Amino acid sequence: MKTFTKYLLQKMLGIKTYLYIFALFVIVKIRIDRREKDFFYFLKLLPPEGLVLDLGANIGVTSYHLARALPGSTIFSFEPLPLNMEILRRIKKRFRLTNVRDFLLAAGNENGRVEMVMPVINHVCMHGLSHVVHKDIPEFNAGQRLKVPVVKLDDLPELMASPKRISGVKIDAENFEYFVLKGAEKLIERNRPLIYCELWDNENRQKCMEFLNEKGYTSYTLQKHTLVSWGKGSCQKQNFFFLPEEASNMQAQ
Repeated sequence: MKTFTKYLLQKMLGIKTYLYIFALFVIVKIRIDRREKDFFYFLKLLPPEGLVLDLGANIGVTSYHLARALPGSTIFSFEPLPLNMEILRRIKKRFRLTNVRDFLLAAGNENGRVEMVMPVINHVCMHGLSHVVHKDIPEFNAGQRLKVPVVKLDDLPELMASPKRISGVKIDAENFEYFVLKGAEKLIERNRPLIYCELWDNENRQKCMEFLNEKGYTSYTLQKHTLVSWGKGSCQKQNFFFLPEEASNMQAQ
């Protein structure tokens, strides 16, 4: 029924109007969604001033909350799909998010262009599952495809020239996180940001954890309002916090 309702709304309103209304709805709903408590805990961990990267900003919901919670910080929002970016920019304009800079780019481990897909399931555009087409990502590859620019964050002039330290990184790249991290290796080593990302239980997760462990990071999950080192419990989690060694004085077990 939920998918059919989405289909009807997308058909009646058009995909752009549907996504804009959906973004406004989720901006409000996300605060009372128990599944999103991890993201808001991430917000509380960030210092009031700095540069925060929203990698995979989609239609602007997380960028909105980052900008509102951290008015003294600058938010760099990366979203490679023009349709999603159009909605993000409407959200940015509507709420006058002057501390948000948007980039119509995918982040990866190379510079150039890459193919992306917005999955279509039962005639419904699943914008939240949009991802890079890659041999390591076998799921949800049927849908609307297009080529988009991809950049190594280590090579992005706006980041290289920024006087602000990167204090936080949120990544939601639908199984492309490892390549995003590889392309930001120097930035991670230099800035030592808090990293928050959604990782499915697969090889990509293992690669990300091994990569960040080599950089001196420890992985945590949020359990009962407390950060617990990953591996100490058997709970199934997809949202992970990665803290550098020097941040060990933060409230984590």
